[in-house]
Amino acid sequence: MASTLHARISSTPTPPKLLNSHLHASASLSYRRALAPNLDAFAPTPTPSAFISRGRAITCRAQASPAAVNLGPGTPVRPTSILVAGATGTLGRQIVRRALDEGYDVRCLVRPRPAPADFLRDWGATVVNADLSKPETIPAILVGVHTVIDCATGRPEEPIKTVDWEGKVALIQCAKAMGIQKYVFFSIHNCDKHPEVPLMEIKHCTEKFLRDSGLNHLTIRLCGFMQGLIGQYAVPILEEKSVWGTDAPTRIAYMDTQDIARLTFIALRNENINGKLLTFAGPRAWTTQEVITLCERLAGQDANVTTVPVSILRVTRQLTRLFEWTNDVADRLAFSEVLTSDTVFSVPMGETYELLGVDAKDITTLEKYLQDYFTNILKKLKDIKAQSKQTDIIL
Repeated sequence: MASTLHARISSTPTPPKLLNSHLHASASLSYRRALAPNLDAFAPTPTPSAFISRGRAITCRAQASPAAVNLGPGTPVRPTSILVAGATGTLGRQIVRRALDEGYDVRCLVRPRPAPADFLRDWGATVVNADLSKPETIPAILVGVHTVIDCATGRPEEPIKTVDWEGKVALIQCAKAMGIQKYVFFSIHNCDKHPEVPLMEIKHCTEKFLRDSGLNHLTIRLCGFMQGLIGQYAVPILEEKSVWGTDAPTRIAYMDTQDIARLTFIALRNENINGKLLTFAGPRAWTTQEVITLCERLAGQDANVTTVPVSILRVTRQLTRLFEWTNDVADRLAFSEVLTSDTVFSVPMGETYELLGVDAKDITTLEKYLQDYFTNILKKLKDIKAQSKQTDIIL
């Protein structure tokens, strides 16, 4: 599955089938994908450098036209006008909520879907339909936007590169051509240290592509979301279902997405952080077993833990590599393998807190987050049980 994805901004005419007339007349953009084995993986312009990954290659070139950011006369774009990509996701919806609370005019990029994202409209955001895998749908939604906040990621059933690489390249190119003033990109901590993992490789390459695009930008690497632990551990324990874990000592500093959203907007308003790479991590790094033990204590019941040895993940990944139609499964297993290795996904946050003017005491701990969840859910279950008994008496 060796492939090369080649994307560039140049002065050549824009293919009509990719971008429409919403692009500024003085800017030009082209997007090209080619398949070729054994090429250097990352070669930015003007100085090439390699970014290689076990026979898989990603090549991206960013070369901005000087006219791409020359908007000329027209209606000024308000700094409070933002577009959130991936607005229905775990992080995206918190970004939207925080932005609305702080008085931003929020536009949410949502793929056309049978079930509309009505909750975003109910909050006060504007929902616009577009698809990152279809570049021709992007330019129109960027008209009048000052800042793009990119929380988007592909769906589990999609090839990783469709949204997380090809879609991001198209969005960054369009943002450049449309004169977007700032671009915020969420990446993964340690993505530069694991080129063997397709998702992390793509995140690192996208960081470089964004940097070389010439856009004012902010890249934020994340370690893990506390919200993800609810479905993975808390709910199965309460429902007395199996909880899946591994025998690896990986430690992850989970962070509440509400805190991530708050810190993001503090950083966004700080002009001294333009072009910087920040990493957000929670107050403490936890192993899987420590998280399960905490959930057991707060739930007041034991978990039915099924342990999957890391060696099984490795063998499964190698087997799925034998068939082209299971390549994407293998890619995701590669990410799981990293998350179950002897790795610590955390960074000291002292300097970041100082830079942002944030007190560490205001950051939610995992103990507090899970305690609040179990307190609320157990109270609801108790109330439901009481109502059920009352109904039985009446009947």
